[in-house]
Amino acid sequence: MPIYEYRCSKCGKTFEALQAISAEPLKKCIYCRGKATKIVSLSSFQFKGSGWYITDYKKKNADEKKSAPAKKSEKKSNKNANLN
Repeated sequence: MPIYEYRCSKCGKTFEALQAISAEPLKKCIYCRGKATKIVSLSSFQFKGSGWYITDYKKKNADEKKSAPAKKSEKKSNKNANLN
């Protein structure tokens, strides 16, 4: 069940209510019984990545798993090495 936020127009307090999606919105403040209105709040989750399920979490094909790019091995030269 989602948590909804309400703000009282009489006392100014903000409070939360755990309600079913199909439930009627609260009309009275739980503190002073004044008029309460539902407010829009930030979500508790965020999407990360460049897209949705199809692009972010799709299982890789068997061919893609086997053909991983090979790492290049480069020799690093030491500039301070003594050359004889």
